[in-house]
Amino acid sequence: MGKRILAALALALVGLPTVFLGGLYFFLLIAILLAIAAWEYGHMFQKTGNHASLPILVGGVLVIVAARLYFPDMVPAVLTLCVLAAMTWHLVDYERGCDTAGADFAITTAGFLYLGWIGAYLLELRALEDGTWWFFLVLIAIWLADSFAFFIGVRFGRHRLSPRLSPKKTWEGYLGGVFFGTLGCVGMAFLFNALGGPVVSWWLAAILGVVLSILTTLGDLGESMLKRYVGVKDSSNLMPGHGGIFDRIDSWLWGAALGFYLVTWMIL
Repeated sequence: MGKRILAALALALVGLPTVFLGGLYFFLLIAILLAIAAWEYGHMFQKTGNHASLPILVGGVLVIVAARLYFPDMVPAVLTLCVLAAMTWHLVDYERGCDTAGADFAITTAGFLYLGWIGAYLLELRALEDGTWWFFLVLIAIWLADSFAFFIGVRFGRHRLSPRLSPKKTWEGYLGGVFFGTLGCVGMAFLFNALGGPVVSWWLAAILGVVLSILTTLGDLGESMLKRYVGVKDSSNLMPGHGGIFDRIDSWLWGAALGFYLVTWMIL
């Protein structure tokens, strides 16, 4: 637990200032995190004898997030070129004797789409009007839901939520996480109003908190599905007590995408 806390504090010390600064600083932080997560994702599948194209996987993530933020008109062309480049790479790989090239192409493409396209919502959420506020609103909901799900699950958990994907997760922990994630969102809305931030009614904040707390667990379970398939506990050992970057941002990916649309549809 001590290593987990120290690693979390180190990440917060690096990450929080860039959220406030925004712009290029925040873009570089998110781009680096997503690139590392893509590298971890590609290496995970080597356990099954697959060989994703790491240059196209990591490069695809970087050009997709850059295009989404800075060159939105180029996004369709960037996606198209990434898919075609991946197909070309794995065609050549098959010709050289790699019998898993077909599956490798699917792994490469899924990787840069999931981590690049979905990951770009971390940037787009921050880029909204009053984006710093919205980013923290979403982040608080995810963090509280995850944290209380863990602690309540350890203390009171009896009924397993997903025995195959994540045996330690329980319904008691999950529902506790939903409650406290929602409560945290409502509390943040009152804090926004007190500090002069965007005005958010408590019931809209509650809806946002409920949706995020309920659904972002699927990001965690989704990564667990991949790890179970390849037979690893963590995406890497980069962060002591936490695993890899992919392990840390699995819920963020869902939270940023869902939060972006909830905020734009319900509030802005």
